[in-house]
Amino acid sequence: MQKERIKPKKSTLEDGDAVTIRLRTYTLLRKILIGFILISLANFIFSQFFYTPKSYAILRSNREIVFKYELLNDKIRVAQRRLDEIRHRDNHVYRALFSSDSVNVIAEPYPASKYAHLSGDEYSTLMTSTWQAMDALAQQIYLESVSLDELQIMAKNKENLSSAIPAIWPIDRLQLEALYSFGMRFHPIYKRYRFHKGVDMACDKGVPVYASGDAIVESTDIGRRRVGYGKQVLLNHEFGYKTRYAHLNEILVQEGQKVKRGQLIGTVGNTGGSTGPHLHYEVIYMGKVVNPVNYFNKNMTRDEYRRLMDEMKDSDLETEE
Repeated sequence: MQKERIKPKKSTLEDGDAVTIRLRTYTLLRKILIGFILISLANFIFSQFFYTPKSYAILRSNREIVFKYELLNDKIRVAQRRLDEIRHRDNHVYRALFSSDSVNVIAEPYPASKYAHLSGDEYSTLMTSTWQAMDALAQQIYLESVSLDELQIMAKNKENLSSAIPAIWPIDRLQLEALYSFGMRFHPIYKRYRFHKGVDMACDKGVPVYASGDAIVESTDIGRRRVGYGKQVLLNHEFGYKTRYAHLNEILVQEGQKVKRGQLIGTVGNTGGSTGPHLHYEVIYMGKVVNPVNYFNKNMTRDEYRRLMDEMKDSDLETEE
């Protein structure tokens, strides 16, 4: 009878090796994970108290941005000074040549909501102020460009402007008997001071009345008896200028008619609220009455102007305007 051989159980050994490998793998992964956590924690703590290379790079980048903003602000200030110089020449040199009002339009700032997206940042104040300055400068540049465009048109029309400005006496000075002043005067009927919108030129009835500058007849009016301006002519010289000729005896032009400086437009009368024959003459600039004496003769000397002002009297020729 043959004896059976007993074979060793290899499966038990193999299972033990597999368990050992899994334990080693788990231990290794645990060590790696713990090491990663420790390194991350150390890096976090280190970054809170010390600058890392990345922190240094970010800090350097931020400093460069701040420096560029400061340079930009310097350029804005330089541009603003140059724009102020241009505006000064515009208002006090160029417009003076064309007898035009100065322009002092102030740009309205944009609402704060326009810059809301810049808030919540360490550099919000710097960025917001810079953008506000740039926007304000852009608006001022636009407004000044509009003003310069207007001056360009004036320059092209300089010849027309020169002939349109009311610059001569509306009657022959040799026919003038008395000149009554512009401004506050004592009213002969109401016995109180009232503003007199023009100058009154006393002379004989029928004395010719001339246009003081090139213009278009804007309106004519026969007025009412013993009230107001009576028969009158209103000329539109464009460029902001108008002239009024009132208390006429005759109107010799029609509405819409073009007239030249020195052209006959009517004759002196005594119509409307008038106590004697005279011409009431007004110069209106940009909708406001101005002293016509300043336009009678652009070459008038200071002494001539003073003598003329001394000769003026308070008007007693008009009852009501």
